[in-house]
Amino acid sequence: MRLVVDSNVLFTSFWKDSIFHELKGSIVSELYSPEFALEEINRYSLHILKKAKLSRKEFNSLKVELASKVIFVPFKEYSLFIKKIKDSIKEFSEDEKKEILNDIDFLALAYKLKLPIWSNDKLLKKQKIIDILSIEDIIKLSPKN
Repeated sequence: MRLVVDSNVLFTSFWKDSIFHELKGSIVSELYSPEFALEEINRYSLHILKKAKLSRKEFNSLKVELASKVIFVPFKEYSLFIKKIKDSIKEFSEDEKKEILNDIDFLALAYKLKLPIWSNDKLLKKQKIIDILSIEDIIKLSPKN
């Protein structure tokens, strides 16, 4: 299974017992994410360090490992699809639009690649242009089930 993965799921890759690692190895064959997701990981590094109980050295090592497991796509490769996504959320409230626009890069990348997004964001599931799969959804799609 090929998926676009959101930042929050990427953050969980730093937890020692994260299901991210199991799914990446068994069910999920390729993961894509906007390049700026790496910037978000750096921006929230202190939070990740604290929550995952990691040293800076461990964090950096895991970040390198993550970069080898995820294809990080530059903005220029999906930027043409931003307008399509903005047009697709016109019926949402202003607050919902604002929140969805925080994830517009993931939606535009998924639209370009014609892939679902691995995310647990309930608001993203409300939009109709891109399929959003939670961890539970991905497990249900597993050949074992």
